Amino acid sequence: MPIIKILPHAEYCPKGVEIQATTGTSICEALLENGIPIEHACDMSCACTTCHVVVREGFNSLNPLDENEEDLLDRAWGLEPNSRLSCQAFLAQQDVVVEIPKYSINHAKENH
Repeated sequence: MPIIKILPHAEYCPKGVEIQATTGTSICEALLENGIPIEHACDMSCACTTCHVVVREGFNSLNPLDENEEDLLDRAWGLEPNSRLSCQAFLAQQDVVVEIPKYSINHAKENH
């Protein structure tokens, strides 16, 4: 099983964390299943950019970007060449290192 190393993020995982995930699982699903509440406003339907991550290691092991994801990424805060929507980035056998950007397009969140 591949390991996802999440770099420290002040809100979601202040000390950073490593989690295991099943091959074929999206990064977003793996984070949520392991208690890391990454935003996913469109419920993982590839319709927003709130689950944007930067893949620091293992980028080429993920499935290729499709045109819809590429178009959406243009609107992501902090876009980098190795950015992905975590709901569309599916794990292969290789470990990955991801960074969750400090901000998303949802600057303010509702707390109920």
